[in-house]
Amino acid sequence: MTLQLQALLGIVLFIAVVLPMSSNWRRINWKLVVIAVLLQFVICLLLLKAPVVKEGLLYLNQAVGALGAATLKGSSFVFGYLGGGDTPFTVTNPNVVVTFAFQVLPLVIVMSALSALFWYWGILPLVIRSISYVFERALGTRGPAGLVATANIFLGQTEAPLLVRPYLERMSRYELLLVMTAGMATIAGSVMVIYSAMLGAQFEGVLGHLITKSIMSVPAAVLFAHIMLPDATDSTQDLQQPPKIYTSAMDSITRGTSDGLALYLNIIAILIVLTAFVALANSVVGFLPTVGGEAVTLERVAGWIFAPIAWLMGIPWAEASTAGSLLGVKSVLNEFIAYIQLSAMPAEALSERSRLITIYALAGFANLASIGIQISGIGTMAPERRGDLAQLAWPAFVAATLASCMTGCVVGIVAG
Repeated sequence: MTLQLQALLGIVLFIAVVLPMSSNWRRINWKLVVIAVLLQFVICLLLLKAPVVKEGLLYLNQAVGALGAATLKGSSFVFGYLGGGDTPFTVTNPNVVVTFAFQVLPLVIVMSALSALFWYWGILPLVIRSISYVFERALGTRGPAGLVATANIFLGQTEAPLLVRPYLERMSRYELLLVMTAGMATIAGSVMVIYSAMLGAQFEGVLGHLITKSIMSVPAAVLFAHIMLPDATDSTQDLQQPPKIYTSAMDSITRGTSDGLALYLNIIAILIVLTAFVALANSVVGFLPTVGGEAVTLERVAGWIFAPIAWLMGIPWAEASTAGSLLGVKSVLNEFIAYIQLSAMPAEALSERSRLITIYALAGFANLASIGIQISGIGTMAPERRGDLAQLAWPAFVAATLASCMTGCVVGIVAG
């Protein structure tokens, strides 16, 4: 079986896995399902193969480099050599003085402020409405839920619902599921830039791939949300214009900076705690007998469990355990730690094609912590819907995980 046929089989099986979870599988609109799958192929081909678009995405990577250099100016001014400034001593190993917290992560703060400014200027709303129009025509994702699903391409899983906060109370269960699934299946623009900086040395044009993956995730999220709750997919609410969030350019910059700082501190705290927990867990499972001459670790266990899923995305079986390990880390912990591990892997660990598929599959917020984040975050905006949010959290997690895996299948087929 060729790798492309493996990935095609994966698309079929990922859809089949969700059918038993459907509230009424007889009412599934299979035309919508087919269109959602085909739309992912069209997006992937257009953004990765069309020469003009491909060149534009490469320029975005250059923009990230310029943004990173500018951020380094600010971080070095505040943190000195820890932030990338000149060292007061002779450096024999440059890698030793690269601090993740003070040189890489500050990009989150700058990108958050920049995104807020772009929103105030009307650039982001225009882009979101344009993409939303395409999905509305093709998939029927109209109204507030459709706007949030599209906005998740650039905004976080709790930031995007803020755009339609007054409408959350009256959303149908399907619309809530779509909002939650799209939020977990995509990644925010602020962390997208971080992942691009982390993986840029290993994979050329990675930002373009992350953007492509996020856009592809919208029809994938619609597909799985519809299969799970096919009874009512039409919005009963209309949303004409995105709401005004900021009052001035300075207000957008200051509030964007504050939001970025909160995200920055949260990432640091999560990385410290989860890395410590993994180390503790590995010290416990390390007492188990060795397997294949190597000690048992959480990463190896995750690799065994998720290897079949990696294989179904078109990754050779010899590499499936390595990719599956990263998928397990992403699902149980978060994608940030998974990307850190991927960036630290030697080049021979995964082929270029397998690495690309893995990048797509990891790009999403579908992890156990996100379940609590969404119930808490969206529940705060619409307290009367907490019960529905709690019931839909696990289905959304499964749907978002499979949506990300399906985008991996699609890019695996397109990449050849």
